[in-house]
Amino acid sequence: MSLIKVKSRGTDNVSSRRNLLVNGAMNVSQRGTSFASPAHAAITLDQFRNGKSHDGAITITQDSSGPSGFANSLKVDVTTADTSIAASQYQHIWHRIEAQNLQQLAFGTSDAQNVTLSFYVKSNKTGTYAVVLGQNDNSFKQATLTYTINSADTWERKSLTFNGDTSGVINDDNGVGLEINFILAIGSNYTSGSGGASFATYADANYAAGHAVNLLDNTSNEWFLTGVQLEVGDSASDFEHRSFGE
Repeated sequence: MSLIKVKSRGTDNVSSRRNLLVNGAMNVSQRGTSFASPAHAAITLDQFRNGKSHDGAITITQDSSGPSGFANSLKVDVTTADTSIAASQYQHIWHRIEAQNLQQLAFGTSDAQNVTLSFYVKSNKTGTYAVVLGQNDNSFKQATLTYTINSADTWERKSLTFNGDTSGVINDDNGVGLEINFILAIGSNYTSGSGGASFATYADANYAAGHAVNLLDNTSNEWFLTGVQLEVGDSASDFEHRSFGE
């Protein structure tokens, strides 16, 4: 797949340190390699948390598989099915980025930078999934885009570009600046509205707009994630591999 840079202002897709998040290749899992029925907000693989409120169960593991160039991935395995997600229930995987590490985005100014999220994903469950980029400061603003898993059990690279937020400042502190939420199952309270690439004030109905998959509906379902990268600009560059120590 050819990925071409289309915007010059604020885009540096060839320099080092362009990935704004850590452990995107799922190489580090200091708390163990298997997490059965993790609690809500529990950290699994380093920096990747479980988000849950449902009647099923999953196991999250550091899996020794990935697309070419990747040795590991985060695997979600459904162990107890929930075939009917209630309106207020959900399952997602989320990653938080410290606010003081995001000041180059210039959010809250006229120079606010667009950001592109790219990742590799695989599942037997095809369909449309939502990804939410949440800005925790300023009453939790959100932007929601979707991607489609087209082919079952096949690694696919996805790329989503979110608009810079000219009105929402990311505080220069050690709090949460942005969080990335990969939605796997979610109830109708969160899908009845509309999403988009621009940040807007949080609303339940818009949170996972467009999401159309219940990964929890069968114990044969699995979902894999690796190569997660968030970078300044309108296009995705090759994944920035870093050493284990970094």
